[in-house]
Amino acid sequence: MKKIEAVKITKAVTELVKQASFFLRSDVLSALRKSYAVEKSKWARTMLKAILDNAASARKEKLAICQDTGLPVMFIQIGQDIVVHGNLKVAINKGVEQGYKKYYLRNSIISDPLNRVKPRFSPCIMHTDIVKGNKIKITFLPKGFGCENKSQLKMFQPTASIGEIKEFIIKAVKDAGPDACPPYVIGVGIGGTADYAGIMAKKALLRKISPNNSKLEKDLLRQINKTGIGPMGLGGINTVLAVHIQMYPTHIAGLPVSVNISCHALRSASVTL
Repeated sequence: MKKIEAVKITKAVTELVKQASFFLRSDVLSALRKSYAVEKSKWARTMLKAILDNAASARKEKLAICQDTGLPVMFIQIGQDIVVHGNLKVAINKGVEQGYKKYYLRNSIISDPLNRVKPRFSPCIMHTDIVKGNKIKITFLPKGFGCENKSQLKMFQPTASIGEIKEFIIKAVKDAGPDACPPYVIGVGIGGTADYAGIMAKKALLRKISPNNSKLEKDLLRQINKTGIGPMGLGGINTVLAVHIQMYPTHIAGLPVSVNISCHALRSASVTL
């Protein structure tokens, strides 16, 4: 049985905060460059260049890619053959708080969502899975709320058609319009329960952008990019960079579908210990 000290986890999480906040994911950067290369609209190209320049400046100057440094969301895969010496949740929250303070990131967490008291640096949101092996993998997703606020969930009848589901997903993007800082990456969760569909939709954002998509994902990408919303709402053919779908078995009487939208600054970083 492998053992790991909680302090080691705290240090790793502190560095994850830096990695995700300053350095845009390479797959997202590549997708933005590709969009810039094929975009025809003058205003859309201007905005895409500004987005790329911003990412370059953040990397060079070690500054936050976006002023909204997000609500920290942690996806934790814990090997069944590992023992953590100390409190795992405390260690992760401590790492988040240290990282946000050390790298001068905004404290955006309200401990009382109704009374809106003074913002803090923690606690973060944690999703935990038990997996095979003797390692622990931690993935940090700082989720800005300009795009998180555009999340949608619909509990479809089990007889709903693919066309109805596609219409819902496309409408969710249209409803977001320019407000959540496109070009977007769209995460979709289909199946499970209402809460699990939402988690899957967010997990889908962690998948690397690549050409290896399903037919449904490609169809949605094509149709959404025909809406003409474009980068930051200025028109053009690049409203979304990718559509990623995760599915899970569900009940015979239901069909949950959740949409989670990410802005162009899709930030995440992982470490395996």
